[in-house]
Amino acid sequence: MQTTNNNLSRRNRWILAILLLLSLAVRAQETVVRQVVVSIPDRKLALIENGEVVRVYPVAVGKDSTPSPTGTFTIKNRLANPTYYHKGMIVEPGPQNPVGSRWIGLSQKGYGIHGTNVPSSIGKAASHGCIRMAKKDLEDLFPRLQVGDVVEIHADRDDTISKTFGAEPVVIAATASLNPAIGQ
Repeated sequence: MQTTNNNLSRRNRWILAILLLLSLAVRAQETVVRQVVVSIPDRKLALIENGEVVRVYPVAVGKDSTPSPTGTFTIKNRLANPTYYHKGMIVEPGPQNPVGSRWIGLSQKGYGIHGTNVPSSIGKAASHGCIRMAKKDLEDLFPRLQVGDVVEIHADRDDTISKTFGAEPVVIAATASLNPAIGQ
């Protein structure tokens, strides 16, 4: 009888331990508040979890004629190896696809965070309004995000951007004409 009670007690402890671990795992997943903050002037994207910046990535943003939308959006869909559709053009997944290997669609129809087949555009105002990322960066970010996560896109260096990315952005521009050593 004693052996049966010990086995039962041991089994109950294992069951309780497993339930406790499952409960902790569920709580850990529930407590992660995730958001993305994009700074157009910095040309950077930050992944924030529970108020802490986890990663910062360089991005391309919309050019002057096709600016990126600003405001607060949510992620509506996530697609691996998307097909690109635009004005009667269809580009299958692959190296020529303008949106690269991943698409993170935003609640603003037609806009998203995606890769690019022009990696030299990263760090520039070069897109048709979407947020472009280098392939390795996008493939790092993609599994970290879920449908429903919040994406904020900021056009100005407000408090959120200053707290997220720090001091004023370094503007990289052709400044040779301003250099007195060149005589111009």
